[in-house]
Amino acid sequence: MRWRDQAMLLTARKHGENKAILEVFSSRNGLHSGILPGGTSRKLAPFLQPGAQLDVEWKARLDEHMGTFRVEPVRSRAPALLADQIALAALSSACSLISRTLPEREPNPVLYDATTSMLDGIRADRDWLAAYLKWELNLLKEIGFALDFSTCAATGSTEDLRYVSPRTGRAVSAVGAGQWVDRLLPLPLCFRDGVFRSYSEIGDGLRTTGHFFEKCLCSRKRGSAVPAARTRFASAVEEAAAKE
Repeated sequence: MRWRDQAMLLTARKHGENKAILEVFSSRNGLHSGILPGGTSRKLAPFLQPGAQLDVEWKARLDEHMGTFRVEPVRSRAPALLADQIALAALSSACSLISRTLPEREPNPVLYDATTSMLDGIRADRDWLAAYLKWELNLLKEIGFALDFSTCAATGSTEDLRYVSPRTGRAVSAVGAGQWVDRLLPLPLCFRDGVFRSYSEIGDGLRTTGHFFEKCLCSRKRGSAVPAARTRFASAVEEAAAKE
C-alpha cells in the first residue's frame, strides 16, 4: 500500500533512538499516522513543528498497518508566529482539535482546504481571530455538532439573536431567553460577519464553541476536556481581553 499527498503536521513524538511517529492531516487521506525514520535527525527535526506543511509519502505492507512516512518540508508556519503568543497558541489549538476530533483515515478535502487557508491567514490582520472562530464552527459541523443561528429556538424570530442554547446549539433571542438567560451561551456577532471587534467578543465565541467540543468528546468517550492547547489559546485571548 502506498500514497503521496500534501499534509500538515499535527504531532511528532520520538520513537526509539532516531525515529519519530508523525500524525498528519492530509488532503486526500485524512488523519493519518506513521513512523518517520530519521525523524529526530538534525536535518528533519527542526521542520517537524505543529502546522508545518509537508509533502508526504506513506507506505505499508497492509493498509491496516501504521506504515512509514517519507517527508519533504514545504513550509513552516510556527517560526513566523513565535513573537505572537496568541497566534502561536491558535496554531497549536487547531492542530490539537483536528487530532482529537476527526476520525482516522477519512478524506475531508474541504476541511483540509479550509484549515490551510485559515492557518495561512493568521496575523494578516486581526480578523484572523474571527476567521479562526468560523473555522471552529465548521469543524463542529463536520463532526456532527452543527450550530444553528438562523432563528430563535424559543420564538422563531430572526431579530436580536444574542445567545446559544447549550443543549441544542440553536440561537436564542433576548426576548426568548427569559428567565434562562444565565444558563445560555453567548452568540457574538463575529460568528456571523467574521469581523474582529474585541478580544472579549472572541473570548465569548471560544466559550461557546468550547462547550460543544467538550460535548462532542464526551459523547465519543475520548475524554470530556478539550485539548490543553485549545485551553491555552482561550486563556491567552482572555488575558488580552482583560487588557483592552
